[in-house]
Amino acid sequence: MSTAFTPPLDDLRFVLDSLIDVPAVQALPGHADTSRELIDAVLEEAGKFSAQVLAPLNREGDIKGSRWKDGEVTSAPGFRDAYAQYCESGWNALPFPVEWGGQGLPNIVSSPVSEMVMSANLSFSLCPMLTAGAVSALVLVGSDHLRKTYLPKMIDGSWTGTMNLTEPQAGSDLSLVRTRAVPEGDHYRVSGQKIFITWGEHDMTENIVHLVLARLPDAPEGVKGISLFVVPKFLVNPDGSLGARNDVRCASLEHKLGIHASPTAVLNFGEKDGAIGYLVGEANRGLEYMFIMMNEARYAVGVQGIAIGERAYQQAAAYAHERLQGRDISNPRGPTAPIARQPDVRRMLLTMRAITEANRALSMTLASLLDHGRAGNKEAQALAEFLVPIHKGWATEAANEVTSLGVQVHGGMGFIEETGAAQHLRDARITAIYEGTTAIQANDLIGRKTARDGGAAAAAIAAQIRAAVDALDERDPDLTAIRARLASALEAFEASAAWVVQNYAKDPIAVHAGSVPFLVLSGLTCGGWQMARMASVARRRLDAGEGDAGFNTAKLKTARFYADHLLTRVAGLREQVLAGASAIAEFPEERF
Repeated sequence: MSTAFTPPLDDLRFVLDSLIDVPAVQALPGHADTSRELIDAVLEEAGKFSAQVLAPLNREGDIKGSRWKDGEVTSAPGFRDAYAQYCESGWNALPFPVEWGGQGLPNIVSSPVSEMVMSANLSFSLCPMLTAGAVSALVLVGSDHLRKTYLPKMIDGSWTGTMNLTEPQAGSDLSLVRTRAVPEGDHYRVSGQKIFITWGEHDMTENIVHLVLARLPDAPEGVKGISLFVVPKFLVNPDGSLGARNDVRCASLEHKLGIHASPTAVLNFGEKDGAIGYLVGEANRGLEYMFIMMNEARYAVGVQGIAIGERAYQQAAAYAHERLQGRDISNPRGPTAPIARQPDVRRMLLTMRAITEANRALSMTLASLLDHGRAGNKEAQALAEFLVPIHKGWATEAANEVTSLGVQVHGGMGFIEETGAAQHLRDARITAIYEGTTAIQANDLIGRKTARDGGAAAAAIAAQIRAAVDALDERDPDLTAIRARLASALEAFEASAAWVVQNYAKDPIAVHAGSVPFLVLSGLTCGGWQMARMASVARRRLDAGEGDAGFNTAKLKTARFYADHLLTRVAGLREQVLAGASAIAEFPEERF
């Protein structure tokens, strides 16, 4: 079994060169020093770290996992040393504000770095990802005291962070949260149980900073009565040193389908006197604050889908070149040939490749919009908010398809754990569930992101897609085919968005029944938009004799495959959105 991972640096650079207005990002406040030379150097070194340090730990981490005993958790073999190297090299501080010890690099840099880390070792990557969300919440709404106490250590990686939302009786419905916070002087006593807490307990750092949703005694019912608290594993003394152990304990770790090296903890707060916690921001605004972390996490989980798809594709492609079986169809009397020459294997590999490249390009485009939105560009922020649920939902659903195809390419060997192909499938499965299932992303897309503004954001995205369609040179047969397919997908996207706007209030069951098909339709169309843009650049480079002709040809043909095999799915999804609700609504519930 191969544990090798090759960072997709050529593709990341192509996306930056082809799709991202890097000078415009560099012109944003705080990014003047983010030169292209710096970006290339950061990506190169991140690729090396991911391939050489993290990727070799992935398989053993899956086999041995994190281990719980008497409330303590031991991380998977090698993880503790790798995390120390990760922090010492400055990777943890990459995206955070300079004033708190971060490096202040934009999303167009930190996102591809995260992708490579996630590809190399998804379980490992979840720890800094959760810390990043907690840091963002404290930066935006934490008091000066909380910022000074926690941010420097969290940003340099000495301490990690978590999100504590879910409880046994409250899954995605946070209105059912029961964890209590009782005021006591300058702090609160927190009691309750939280489940599904990623990296909620471990031995890689000296402290863990839990951000916890809880209710005050006089809080109103429902989501309006939730507040947010910092509850550290160890209390922090006034001089910044660690004090007594707080009243929070890890009761157990979940036994999971995948991401075995990432400890998913059940945490008990207040088994004795109550865990000491500190209010973040204002009382009863906890859900609002938690969404700061949630939205960042949703973007990051979309990147996870791309990352695990890349890893599965690389392994499947290598196996297809190595595995000799059958004959080349064009030479049936010839010698045994690699399965990469079989048309259906090529179809599967191209599906994996095209989906991954399209979603990577969309993710990087979204990263640029987030950079501009953070700098105050309201139009960019509106487009980013529209794309986040599409990115999270479709990239993760696609990861399940891509990793499943990776197993299929391996044939029977893919079903054998020793090859490693199955791990990618198992690890990918959670991505479409946590940080909001695909249906939750779809409900957000049809409601807050489409119906609420009368389809304005959808229309703005459609305008950009139409510009990409119009820019395709019809003198080239590949670009002509892409143009026709993307134009058809765009028409389906606009019709579906308009139908959602028109029917959201008067027929909510029908709209919700088609919400996930609408999300997937939107994801496929937006992916086609990015592939069309890249195809145009690849064609121009080929005509001008610029760059690697093989790379540019592969990029053009991958885009053509995406148009012919993936954009053609959109027509059927349109029918599901517009006319697929009756059976869903009318099927007798007792017959399920």
